[in-house]
Amino acid sequence: MCIPEFLAKEGEVMGNEVDFMVHGYVPLNIFGHEVWLTTTHVCLLIVCLFMLVIGLIVNNKMKHATEVPGMVQNIAELYVEMMDGVVQSSMFRHWGKYANYILTIFMFLLFSNISGLFGLRPPTADYGVTLPLALITFVLIQFNAFKWKGVGGYVKDLMDPIPLFLPINIISEFATPVSLSLRLFGNVMAGTIMLALYYGMLPVLATVVIPSFLHAYLDLFSGAIQAYVFCMLSMTFIYQKMPE
Repeated sequence: MCIPEFLAKEGEVMGNEVDFMVHGYVPLNIFGHEVWLTTTHVCLLIVCLFMLVIGLIVNNKMKHATEVPGMVQNIAELYVEMMDGVVQSSMFRHWGKYANYILTIFMFLLFSNISGLFGLRPPTADYGVTLPLALITFVLIQFNAFKWKGVGGYVKDLMDPIPLFLPINIISEFATPVSLSLRLFGNVMAGTIMLALYYGMLPVLATVVIPSFLHAYLDLFSGAIQAYVFCMLSMTFIYQKMPE
């Protein structure tokens, strides 16, 4: 396996027993720059394929739905109804426009965050994954600001309450995707590091039972919470730009 020089140096510093699952597999030359296919890309592909398979299964079951719904249909309808209720309670009469976005991004974040339960490195432990997600929300925020308030109203909000606050409000706008992405990245990355240190620094016998509790909290519970927080903040920031 080929490992980039910076990853190799990191491994020498940390030691061979602690594995943070950051590996480079295939080097690619893009416009004269060396880019590596890493663990994040592989795990991200697995998560996306898993979601695609689930989508195809649910779609097939819904097309052949009977009067007595099966388990797959019940789970799918429960998830959609539950998430629709969450979006509707946060965005009120505008909820229908963004329900699909929130439902999709929550499922992606949930599967990504809990993928550590299955031996994968959570894709959201890489800032290159969380930042694009936050930028999508940022684009939706700015789109709604211009759509509902126009250029004049947008500039007026930036100078609220007085024009002196213009630089501060501009920084505040651009700080939104940074805070969204760093919050998700930091929490997931912290859990990944803690588990890697635990497995690398303790004897084999000490990693038999206890890790199940660590994975239940760091991957399952914390992962679900972070996915929910990201979606709730996204809905809140987008709705703030809409008319009351």
